Amino acid sequence: MSLVRTATGERLSSVVLTPMPAGVDRRLFEKTRPRRVEPLAAPPAGSGLTAVPGDAGPPLIGHTLSYIRYGSTFTRARHAALGPVSWCGFVGEHVVIAAGPDATHQVLTNPDKAYSQDGWRFLVDDFFHRGLMLLDGDEHRVHRRVMQEAFTAPRIRGYVDRTVPVLREAIPTWPRGQQIRIYPMLKSLTLDVATHVFMDDRSGPEADAVNQAFMDCVQAASSIVRRDLPGTRYRAGLRGRALLERYFTAALPAKRESDGDDLFAALCRARTPEGEAFSDADVVNHMIFLMMAAHDTSTITSAAAAYYLAAHPQWQERARAESLALGDGPPDLAALQSLTTLDLVIKESLRLAAPVPVVMRRTTKDTALLGHFLPAGQLVMAAGATNHHDPAIWTDPDVFDPERFAEPRREDKAHRDAWIPFGGGVHKCLGMLFGSLEVTAILHELLRHHRITVAPGYEPRWDNTSLPVPADGLPLRLERWTDRTM
Repeated sequence: MSLVRTATGERLSSVVLTPMPAGVDRRLFEKTRPRRVEPLAAPPAGSGLTAVPGDAGPPLIGHTLSYIRYGSTFTRARHAALGPVSWCGFVGEHVVIAAGPDATHQVLTNPDKAYSQDGWRFLVDDFFHRGLMLLDGDEHRVHRRVMQEAFTAPRIRGYVDRTVPVLREAIPTWPRGQQIRIYPMLKSLTLDVATHVFMDDRSGPEADAVNQAFMDCVQAASSIVRRDLPGTRYRAGLRGRALLERYFTAALPAKRESDGDDLFAALCRARTPEGEAFSDADVVNHMIFLMMAAHDTSTITSAAAAYYLAAHPQWQERARAESLALGDGPPDLAALQSLTTLDLVIKESLRLAAPVPVVMRRTTKDTALLGHFLPAGQLVMAAGATNHHDPAIWTDPDVFDPERFAEPRREDKAHRDAWIPFGGGVHKCLGMLFGSLEVTAILHELLRHHRITVAPGYEPRWDNTSLPVPADGLPLRLERWTDRTM
């Protein structure tokens, strides 16, 4: 059994995610609502600020298990009950939730330099040490400038050209006429893409071990027990990080000497016009973070989009018609960007099932957020996925409606932070263009060879232990596509 499939089975066994009758689930969710609202911290006298309202939840774990089960539904409920700035208990800490476009915009753009990436470091530094999203200030600015040299337009075209053959080899062979769990299949596929595009390698036993190490690191980041103890996710994550360091460090000398066009080689050679470049340790740290970010987020997005295409066959047929019109040749960047229906579907999938629903920050000094007092050292969660369901912005926000992103509606333009699946501010995702093109290429190839269906009434249940993934692997059915007009 593959490591990906094993991990999916472990998620399915989680007691927290056990499926329950809708009525029971609603009653459980009602118990997550704040019963006794308390102030987070008293504002300074004469400041004119108000205290952040909220509650700690159950002792020690706070609302951690509720978030794992309900995800952005939980943060939406807090927003509705307590407003755009509230607090709750998470993993032994009091965390401020900034929800709604005005609150997230202020946190992400950070105009008074009050928010640091230490919010992420608190969770993931042991596993993704000195990844780009963990850096602040001038250091982040320098590293981002160097990394941009690996994401120029010519390089992205090259990455797309490397991606397409991997997809065209794998996707036509996927089994038809039976229910499959598409998430682990996509996970394996995007790992194959990442190893080929980023490292000029292909998956195999060694790549399976690397993938398991990545998954161990991601899951360890949300551990309740944050100690190196036997049998814990935290220990597995630490061992995973050590394996990844050995793997990339061993491969680095050859990459430094190569003239390859993969991302690993590009990071080794990247230099700004001023001569800034990465050290060996920088390259290893960034590769570990980029490999995780690239294939995890692409897997979640392509799985969600596949589900919505199956659940809305009229959109599937519309997208398939555009894909077939491109012909049988391998699509290049321009051809993928011409698939306007898939573009709308992907954007709507990112809205409804954001692969990174929250981003973390920590205050470096006392500050104010929409008139609320936040003390120095405060952990802050910017809940961007809550914005994606704001009824003040979106028409029928729980309904799948890709046309909301098309002219003339463009509901995403109602506010700068109405739709932020790639984050915002100076830490906005650097690889968002390639990621979107990869998902488009996956769905394009899927539609050319398969018709996707889903059992009537099925809705995915998302496991929010780390990044949101379908707890049951997302069962869909593939059938041979045939032109009904022939």
